[in-house]
Amino acid sequence: MIDLTWYHTLTKPMFTPPSGVFTPAWVFLYVLIIVSLLIFITAKSPLSKKEGYIYFGLQMLFNILWTPAFFVLKNPALAFGVVIVLDILAFLNIREFYKISKLSGFLLIPYFLWLIFATYLNAGILFLN
Repeated sequence: MIDLTWYHTLTKPMFTPPSGVFTPAWVFLYVLIIVSLLIFITAKSPLSKKEGYIYFGLQMLFNILWTPAFFVLKNPALAFGVVIVLDILAFLNIREFYKISKLSGFLLIPYFLWLIFATYLNAGILFLN
């Protein structure tokens, strides 16, 4: 379990949601991510799915790396770098999934929008503290 004491002492940017919003939001987003991946996997297409799998794997890796960078290392600058790379990879992932299945691409858009919001929050914490 991550100790949030440090996080609660930080000055946060305007529009930071209450802590209780993050868990349900991520559960919803992970459901969309899984459904999107399953649709992508099962979609019949003459196009190669290789790049879609690569971008999916890389963006999930950076998604996982953000939490220890921010909460364990308590390093908003490192976490900001991670989330910028994550934003780019998620966009590329959407583009590749969309080529194979429009629905699988569209299902990742709420995740991408949340990542952009998370980037704003991370940047705000970086610059305000």
